[in-house]
Amino acid sequence: MIARETSKWSRESWRAKPIQQSPVYPDAAALTAVEKQLRGYPPLVFAGEARRLKAALGKVADGKAFLLQGGDCAESFAEFHPDNIRDTFRVLLQMAVVLTFGGAMPIVKVGRLAGQFAKPRSSPDETIGGVTLPSYRGDNVNGMEFTAEARTPDPKRMVQAYNQSAATLNLLRAFAQGGYADLHKVHQWTLGFMTDASTGEKYKRFADRIQETLEFMEACGLTGETVPQIRETELYTSHEALLLPYEEAMCRNDSTTGQWYGCSAHMLWLGERTRQPDHAHVEFMRGIQNPLGVKVGPKTTPDELLILCDALNPQNEAGRLTVITRMGAERLSEHLPTLIRAVEREGRKIVWVCDPMHANTVKSSSGYKTRQFDRILAEVRAFFGVHRAEGTHPGGVHFELTGQDVTECVGGTQAITDASLADRYHTHCDPRLNASQSLELAFLIAEALKDERVQQKKDRLAAAS
Repeated sequence: MIARETSKWSRESWRAKPIQQSPVYPDAAALTAVEKQLRGYPPLVFAGEARRLKAALGKVADGKAFLLQGGDCAESFAEFHPDNIRDTFRVLLQMAVVLTFGGAMPIVKVGRLAGQFAKPRSSPDETIGGVTLPSYRGDNVNGMEFTAEARTPDPKRMVQAYNQSAATLNLLRAFAQGGYADLHKVHQWTLGFMTDASTGEKYKRFADRIQETLEFMEACGLTGETVPQIRETELYTSHEALLLPYEEAMCRNDSTTGQWYGCSAHMLWLGERTRQPDHAHVEFMRGIQNPLGVKVGPKTTPDELLILCDALNPQNEAGRLTVITRMGAERLSEHLPTLIRAVEREGRKIVWVCDPMHANTVKSSSGYKTRQFDRILAEVRAFFGVHRAEGTHPGGVHFELTGQDVTECVGGTQAITDASLADRYHTHCDPRLNASQSLELAFLIAEALKDERVQQKKDRLAAAS
């Protein structure tokens, strides 16, 4: 039996642990002042909302729901605009209704929004033309421009990140609860640049079917007034908990339970570079009561994963821990079964999610960092195939995507090529799926969910006979 973490936790206890991926602020007094300022600000999210998400993820862990997690690779101050937020929200809505129809199960929607500013780096420094400066770590740490002034970590950026996150959340809540998410508007969610694409036409036919279903339901007395789920939805937020001074400052004690919550987002996750069990990031995360995620790659061993389960989910609570695999299709087929078997053998309740983006990043012949749509799809298919073989539930997908008409990932029905990447390559960090590619994937995943549902029905009938 693996030993469980029993040491006393506080929101500051991470400071006594080794830490990775942490910027060095030259002005310690300025950092302390900003932390104090943020501790006095209102929480961005509330404990009750995080508990609702945990309950929804508990249904995913039980095989009764599916998680759709997606959004920007890295939010930026320069591209902060309500249209960008709206369009990403629209894509998530479109994907969710397609997945709901295919899977015949609730879709839990979690955005990489309202806080996804910090990014891990492979090196703390970057050298260009013989000049070495700190690496760009995201807009809440420093600037992209390759100058000493921009690359110097500035704690005041955390305040700007908080303000932008608050404004983003305000708009998302208005969209989700104010009528924009009404299923009667399913045709209006289509983005302009998708109307002539084959995926756009497929979605139009799909939306027609939903409209017919709604008309039938209304004839039966089921309207948006009697069934709120028709006219509104829930969208939760998430980001990588990388910048711990910010996360600690946004940590709040819930007056109704006496427990601590990270109030910068509903769900927080750890990346591959910061999930060391005896280091600062795991120490901070183990004490907050939010739903947590942890990313694992092909080198993760069963013992390492079980140690993380013990540290982050010692009560084995369904919905508390989501394991996000990022391996590449071939390596996932080889390594994921051993992790699943270890988790099943120990009776751990976790949500399995596939991130098919990060292990499929390549450099194009034109010099751009890109991802190939076919490789992304191959990893998703491998993920479903492994879970089908192991008799476990493929709980969700995690995409870097945008509602903008970008050309950052090659392939898909739009047939984006290496040569066309330069047309609209706007990302501040990693390449993102555009709306058309995201929706195309949603249709393909919906078919996999439908196949899973049909197979489960066959298995139940076979067991009963």
